[in-house]
Amino acid sequence: MIVRNAEEKDIGRLLELLTQVQAIHVQGRPDLFAGENTKYRAEDLRAILQDASRPVFVAVDGADVVQGYAFCICQQPNGESSLQPRKALYIDDLCVDQVRRGEHIGRALYEHVRETARTSGCYHVTLNVWSLNQTAARFYEKMGLKPLKVTMEALL
Repeated sequence: MIVRNAEEKDIGRLLELLTQVQAIHVQGRPDLFAGENTKYRAEDLRAILQDASRPVFVAVDGADVVQGYAFCICQQPNGESSLQPRKALYIDDLCVDQVRRGEHIGRALYEHVRETARTSGCYHVTLNVWSLNQTAARFYEKMGLKPLKVTMEALL
């Protein structure tokens, strides 16, 4: 498995994997997630792939077929916060094809993200995980991530 920067030729496969993620979210919280809509559309992905502040990494097999992805966002401090100005690499979305889970593809993607963050001078890697996705939460904990903050809700 090789991890590389995503390219425009990967968009179709990225959309397939985004559909898998959407299905998990719809199953867990149909009150929040809308049917078969995915987080990004093809035109969104084209723009993201051109944006240096939003790196996208893909894990590809020997035939160069995408088996997983990590969408990231470089977050630069602006000095207008009560928080310390810390540069972060935020993992916006990480997915491994459901038929390839358990093969350490997610670990390879996360380690690539972590190394990219380190060499870019980031203070930390951050992400959000939906409570409905306990499999993902356990994976991130296994990678050494710990809760930074918790978002809570009260349905009305």
